[in-house]
Amino acid sequence: MKLIKDLYNYRELLKTNVKKEIRGKYKGAWLGVLWSFLNPLLMLMVYSFVFPFIMKINIPNYTMYLMTALMPWNFFTQTIASSSFAVIASGGILKKVYFPREILPISVVLSNVVNFLITFIIIFLFLIVSGVGITWTVIFLPIILIVQTILHFGIAFILSSTTVYARDIEHIVNVIVMALFYATPIVYTIDMLPPKFQTILYLNPMTPIIDSYRNVLFYHKAPNFMTLGIVSLVSIAIFLFGLFIFRKLQKDFVEEL
Repeated sequence: MKLIKDLYNYRELLKTNVKKEIRGKYKGAWLGVLWSFLNPLLMLMVYSFVFPFIMKINIPNYTMYLMTALMPWNFFTQTIASSSFAVIASGGILKKVYFPREILPISVVLSNVVNFLITFIIIFLFLIVSGVGITWTVIFLPIILIVQTILHFGIAFILSSTTVYARDIEHIVNVIVMALFYATPIVYTIDMLPPKFQTILYLNPMTPIIDSYRNVLFYHKAPNFMTLGIVSLVSIAIFLFGLFIFRKLQKDFVEEL
């Protein structure tokens, strides 16, 4: 409740920070916000060539199968990359002005939510052009997005606060994210693996989230509410743990910066 009250009281600062994050991400780039479209599209082109033709993965309409998972994954990786230095990048302001420090990682996550929402223009366009189409199941998208965003808030709290004290965390996280990409059924179907490995993959919270997006957008069916419910509880737990860690560590931010 304190967090909600703080965010309300400093809502103008939060809005300003989100706008600054969005503008700053593409500052100096000729194409600006168009990179929100181009980055995932370029990745999609590479993976659409490598996995069907070189790795011989045979999945019907593979490009759309890949897109419906790659866009949410890109949202995840962008959030991880930008949240690590959310506090460090604002070190000068922290030393001069008081405001709820939680605004910094929250701004980063919300700016990435905006970018992700923009990419849905591409997703819907490609789904229509490819013939996969859009059905009533898109009504579940806000639920999935909320679950993923809560997870991102928790991770952002943890990374932004711990990186202040140990800058090496960024490099460790990059390796973990790279491993998680292959531990998430993005470029392959989960039933390609033996049952025991499928169970292990579901320990990764991004697996049911990616599955949910794909069910809604590609298979035109409702998400698996059991797995989505479990990952919702996990996301809330990570959020609360991340907030706890952030508040414990924020006391010495100014000294460390």
